[in-house]
Amino acid sequence: MLSLGSGGGKPVKPSFVSYVTPEEIKSTERETSRKEKHPDLLPGEVVFCSTNPVLKYTQDDVSQRGIFGTLVCTNFRIAFVSDEAPSEEQAQLFKNKLYGENDIPLTCVDHIYGGYDEKKKLITGGLVRNKYPSKIIIHCKDLRVFQFSLTYAKEEEAKKIFQGIIHHSLEPKSLKCIFAFSYCEKATATPEIHRTPRTVMFDTVEDWTQEMKRTKGNCKVVSANENFSLSQKLPQFFIMPTAVLDEDMTKFEGKGLPIWCWSHHSGCALFKTASLPLMQEDGYSQAYKIYMERMLNAVAQTHLYSVKTEELSDTLPTIQDIQQSYSRFKQFFLIDNTTEFWLSDMKWFSSLENSGWLDIIRQCLQKAVEVVECLEKENTNVLIMEEAGSDLCCVISSLVQLMLDPYCRTLAGFQSLVQKEWVAGGHSFLDRCNHVHQKDKEFQSPVFLLFLECVWQLLQQHGPAFQFSETYLTVLSDSVHVPVFGTFLFNSPYHRATVMKNDSPQTQRGPLNCPEVWDWSLQFERKAQDLFTNPLYAEKPKQDKGARRTYRPKHQRQLSLPSSAFKTPPKKGFFKEETDSLKKMLRVKRISRWLHSPDSAQASTREFYEAWQRKPLDYHSLILPCLDGPAMRVWMQRYLRWIHEVQIFGGGAITVMSKLADLVGEVQELRRELERQACRADSNHQRAAASHRSSVRLSSSFPFATSRVWSFKPAIPTSLLQSLMITGGLADQDDEDGETLGVV
Repeated sequence: MLSLGSGGGKPVKPSFVSYVTPEEIKSTERETSRKEKHPDLLPGEVVFCSTNPVLKYTQDDVSQRGIFGTLVCTNFRIAFVSDEAPSEEQAQLFKNKLYGENDIPLTCVDHIYGGYDEKKKLITGGLVRNKYPSKIIIHCKDLRVFQFSLTYAKEEEAKKIFQGIIHHSLEPKSLKCIFAFSYCEKATATPEIHRTPRTVMFDTVEDWTQEMKRTKGNCKVVSANENFSLSQKLPQFFIMPTAVLDEDMTKFEGKGLPIWCWSHHSGCALFKTASLPLMQEDGYSQAYKIYMERMLNAVAQTHLYSVKTEELSDTLPTIQDIQQSYSRFKQFFLIDNTTEFWLSDMKWFSSLENSGWLDIIRQCLQKAVEVVECLEKENTNVLIMEEAGSDLCCVISSLVQLMLDPYCRTLAGFQSLVQKEWVAGGHSFLDRCNHVHQKDKEFQSPVFLLFLECVWQLLQQHGPAFQFSETYLTVLSDSVHVPVFGTFLFNSPYHRATVMKNDSPQTQRGPLNCPEVWDWSLQFERKAQDLFTNPLYAEKPKQDKGARRTYRPKHQRQLSLPSSAFKTPPKKGFFKEETDSLKKMLRVKRISRWLHSPDSAQASTREFYEAWQRKPLDYHSLILPCLDGPAMRVWMQRYLRWIHEVQIFGGGAITVMSKLADLVGEVQELRRELERQACRADSNHQRAAASHRSSVRLSSSFPFATSRVWSFKPAIPTSLLQSLMITGGLADQDDEDGETLGVV
């Protein structure tokens, strides 16, 4: 069973009053040729080809209305520049400074279809020197859909722009051809922005040491791989159990080596590793077993000789399963026309369920809760494994930390978490996102998007626990496909270091340095970035230094032992005298795999969740997701923001959040006013600026779309209504153009 991410309401169809019809455009063919308009180019951006006039269609399949303009292809994007001058009424409230609403970054192109005599054909690249289509339909990875008519352009120009778009957006290419390299060579270096608190990049020993101190872990920081001499798969710096010997680090290229992720306050910790092959014909099988036994013992010694291991590939979908499921899921949001949308509406929920995407999200959250239970309830070390150790391991380890560590639910903490587990952890962003359009798509899979989906589910269920907003997650998912940032461009830290070193200019300049996505000022103004903050966030109250502190006994990690280990309360000196004998008793006995079946695991998780639910709610402590069917919701903002038929004008959850954000801003301004006793004129100015956005009638797709330019009359094509036999009060016959019927 499915439910939408925010309120209901029947879809509303937009109507651009400034659009022109094909009949109106035909009359312009006799006019003098229009002057081409190009977008403002970024540093390092070069125009490959362009043509004018081109008609950009709306999704209205009946009238085929559109906007006249120039279609441009550069080394960064496919851009459409309207011949009409933008008005202040249509100015975007949430404008990206790198690309506009009619721009498509080349790495954001998912599929391209050609319209040949009313037939839609998938363009797969290769030689496209034959007949060019009359219409180009582009499906984007951020789920936008663009339709361009080449009918009115000159034949040679139309053929050239079509071939250029296909070549630069679909053909396999070298990583060096990605726009980020041209951009970072030409862009003017900006002074480093001092963020408070800053995002930890985990590219120095100090960063890892500080993280170890923050979580009070008892492992060791390793710098032996600083030049990638140990392994090209591991980061330059990492943390592992102190019992791992130096000689063990040089074996098997880092596979099987337990990499520390996070430490629980009880003393147990979470580790991840790349699995070693179980069976080998060359005699290494026994050596692998001996090596893994030593690694398990090293992990067990971290805390009370206890460890549970989990091979994620045994219980979670493969990356191919994830890719196939998402490919089915996203098709329901890539809408070419209004008729297609209304036809899909009849079986929309069942179709989404059959895609399996929401079930994969549920499975990942389920597995993360199982790991949390071992750490929180059983105080047991956990070692998660998979073939590469950089896909599902990243998903599960990140979700576990989000549930257990309130710091990871802050904006800076979440960005630091992504840096640690995904970027430094060696997730293959280049292969998984297929930025260079390799024909072999075996490695393509939206694993990072799957993680963001899981985070969104947690955010919906426990909003006050997160400092960042839904809009932040949506923008982050979009930024993966913007070829400017080095964050999501490489397969590993070694890959990044090698490419950036080899591509450095032969001058006195050092290696190239691509900007990080966390510098949001490159994409958005300060006011737009305010939408990244969750107004419902329950910030931890600061303790008054002058207030009298109540006595709280310090947490003793020793008391995190299983209750069966103690018959009476521990006496003074117990651990000094009896630790050795206790370790001997526990050793080996608690080294095990997950022993329960999937059914018993779900029952145990349910019991753990219900026990947590009975406790007083604390947003700065452990949070757990509800995994029931109706609790798994569709990420409406990401998937439905471009479908105008489902926009709720003046409604939706985002309008409530926007109003709350305005109120929070006013309260903060009043608080600052009281603190500094500023003049009344200044405070009035600030409050007026804050209330300006509230005067705009928002839609449920805000901030990615506003209702200023839309009419408020929903419409369904007449032919479709007749085929569906919709009669009575559902149709209104007074539509102005006679081609659509309004829904009451």
